[in-house]
Amino acid sequence: MKQEFSPRHLDLKAFARAKGSLSGETPLADFGRLKAEVQEQSTIPVIWTAEGEMRPNEVGQDEVWLHLTARTTLALVCQRCMGRVDTLVVSDRWYRFAPDEASAAALDDESEEDVLVLDGAFDLQELVEDELLMSLPLVPRHDRCPVDVKLSVSDGDFEAAAAKPNPFARLASLRVDKSG
Repeated sequence: MKQEFSPRHLDLKAFARAKGSLSGETPLADFGRLKAEVQEQSTIPVIWTAEGEMRPNEVGQDEVWLHLTARTTLALVCQRCMGRVDTLVVSDRWYRFAPDEASAAALDDESEEDVLVLDGAFDLQELVEDELLMSLPLVPRHDRCPVDVKLSVSDGDFEAAAAKPNPFARLASLRVDKSG
């Protein structure tokens, strides 16, 4: 009999022991923090897969590992033209799980992979959202904007106004020096 696993309340140890695999297409609406980053609502789902496994550590004890991939396309704001730019956001990461915070901190210093604390009711969907948020581009932009973008810092109207004589300078020239 195959064991059923829930991504919202995942028993990671059992999932890894069973070499479990989960995948899904979850609506963007189910990811509140990620949804807050988009310019327009999208019907494109978040597609994810998770696979668990046990691996022996350097002293031969089994450790829980999780491989997570996630991807979606988000409508972000282009920082050049301020228009919509559809951006593919992808994450592909391995996680190693430690029994407690102290062990996780010690392992994290010496490991290339991410180390998390083993939790009996792990929320996989929250991890998917965290990873996609961290994978967002710092400055979303088109390769080539669909509209002409003014990339100059000069402004003709401002420069024309600055070229006019200063009215206070003229008043200063009318001032009579009464000291002499």
